[in-house]
Amino acid sequence: MGARRLFTREEYYRMAEVGILKPTDRVELIRGEIVEMSPVGRRHKAFVDNLNQLLTVRIAGRAIVSVQNPVVLADDTEPEPDFKILRRRSLPYKELEAHGEDALLIIEVAENSLSYDRSTKLRLYAEAGIPEYWVVDCATESIEVHRSPDAGGYRDATRLTGSASASLLAFPDVRVTLAEIFA
Repeated sequence: MGARRLFTREEYYRMAEVGILKPTDRVELIRGEIVEMSPVGRRHKAFVDNLNQLLTVRIAGRAIVSVQNPVVLADDTEPEPDFKILRRRSLPYKELEAHGEDALLIIEVAENSLSYDRSTKLRLYAEAGIPEYWVVDCATESIEVHRSPDAGGYRDATRLTGSASASLLAFPDVRVTLAEIFA
C-alpha cells in the first residue's frame, strides 16, 4: 500500500469547486484527510435545534452562534462542529472565515460520533487553544464540559447529568439546563 495523499484547505475547496466533492457530501478536513461525517439522527437534530434556540436567544448581541459551519484550525484542518460561539471582532467574518482563535466555545452533539468527538476532535480543539469544548452525548443525555486546553487535552473536565445546568466560560451568566437541551 502506498503513502496516503494529504490535502490542504485550498485543495479541499478546489475539489468542491470542480465537483469532486458534492454539496451533499458530509465531509470535513482533518489533518489533511477528507473524513466522512456521521449521519445525523433524529435525536441529534432535535438537540441541535434546542441548543440553537437557547444559545441564540441568550447570547444575542454579545457573540455569534454559528451552527454546523467550519472552523479553520490549520492549513490542513477544518472541522465542522455542530456549534461555535464566536467572538465579535472588527474584521467581518465575510472577509476572513472563523479561525480557532475566534471560537469561545465549540460544541459537538454526538449521536454516532461519541468516541471520535472524545478523542480526535478533543485533541484538535485543545491543540488549537479553544478555551471550552462541550460534547453533548445524545444517548445518555449528558454533557462533558472541557476547559483549560493543555498539550492536546483539557486539564478540566466535568460531566453534567440529570437536573444540572451548564454555563459558558466566556459568559458565566448564560446558563442552559440539561432539561431544556434534551427536551
